[in-house]
Amino acid sequence: MNGTETLRSVELFRDLDDATMAELATHTERRRLARGDVIFSENDEPHELFVVVSGRVAMVNRSIDGRESVVALMEPGDLFGEMPMFDGLPRSTDARVLEQSEVLAIPYEPVKTLYAERPRLLWRVVELLAHRVRQMDGVLADSVFLDVTGRTAKRLLEIAGDSDDFSLPVTQEELAGIVGASRERVNKAIASFIKLGWIEQRDRRYHILKRDQLELRSR
Repeated sequence: MNGTETLRSVELFRDLDDATMAELATHTERRRLARGDVIFSENDEPHELFVVVSGRVAMVNRSIDGRESVVALMEPGDLFGEMPMFDGLPRSTDARVLEQSEVLAIPYEPVKTLYAERPRLLWRVVELLAHRVRQMDGVLADSVFLDVTGRTAKRLLEIAGDSDDFSLPVTQEELAGIVGASRERVNKAIASFIKLGWIEQRDRRYHILKRDQLELRSR
């Protein structure tokens, strides 16, 4: 997939005509990344946004004592790193690569020029930000209304998607960060699902046996 095709897959740029899309693509840069690479860190001075072409990238916040919370998982087609383009503030999270990945880096300046010349396109930005707010509302609601076991069930279902067979794209520590609990408590929740016969586990691969029970537990 070339730069133009990648941009066309991103909701933020979907209203661009072919000529504008091709022009924006000339400013992009593809970067291949290995697991553990840090694309940017919290409080870094920002100057570009990114699109995930392949792989997964975690948006991570750290507490003062070093604990991590994974606030979002970015997968192919997802856009990240765009917020400082609008508020002028430093990075608010780390962006860490979870598996071998490829991203498309897009400098802020040509995008800002585009919006200055065609402000109608900013409606796509409003849609993107509204979607992000809804996502954060969901995360906040989960933290209030679901216990660790419920949040673990929900995150496993999100990772599995429509398939009953899946592997964890993250370590146990990273999964705990996504759930928002200690690794021990998340492992205990998974062990309870196995004991109940809801899932099977072999190494980092899982098979869902009773999806309906997991779904009930995640509500």
